[in-house]
Amino acid sequence: MRTTLKVLGAAFVAAAPLAAQQQQGGGATAPAGWTVKMDPKDATKSTKFVTMGPGFHVTAEGAGIYFKPADVQGKENFTVSANFRQTKKTEHPEAFGLIAGGRNLDDAAKQTYFYFLVRQDGQFLINHRAGNDVHKVVDWTPSAAIVKFDDKQGASNDLAIAVGTDSVRFLVNNKPVHAITRKEITDISGQVGFRVNHGLDVHVGNYKVTK
Repeated sequence: MRTTLKVLGAAFVAAAPLAAQQQQGGGATAPAGWTVKMDPKDATKSTKFVTMGPGFHVTAEGAGIYFKPADVQGKENFTVSANFRQTKKTEHPEAFGLIAGGRNLDDAAKQTYFYFLVRQDGQFLINHRAGNDVHKVVDWTPSAAIVKFDDKQGASNDLAIAVGTDSVRFLVNNKPVHAITRKEITDISGQVGFRVNHGLDVHVGNYKVTK
């Protein structure tokens, strides 16, 4: 696993007004300055991504990633974070969370990024996508740090990916749930943003990128 991650790593905010929604192709819309990329298998499915209050709201038929091209990060340390509130329970647990290290996102065959997701049953996942291939970094794992939907209707969780000099830390509600050394992930520069899987209704608040 250590060698695989090293290879992968080396290979690798004011909300816009609701009136400024942009059609993204297929059935996706997004606020001005934002881009939506649906998963290839969901390319024709819709997602409604709008500003709502101080944050955003996503009603997703298909799964995809959401990002501001202006938020591309270099090799300096940074943290990307947001609050996610699932407003409707799904029949089967579906996931949402943050992405980092995004590259070639316009080309489904070449795109790469890491993603850190949680779901309504209190589990988290960390994966790396490379084109149509997905490499497991941490498979679905329960964590007491995650507020389950059944524990609190409309469960709200703060997620963060904190890129430091020695490690990349993954946090839920300010509690670290996993860390990977920078020897294993040598380069996580690139696009940051968030991901929402299909069938979800999620409010995203306090999205920010800090140095």
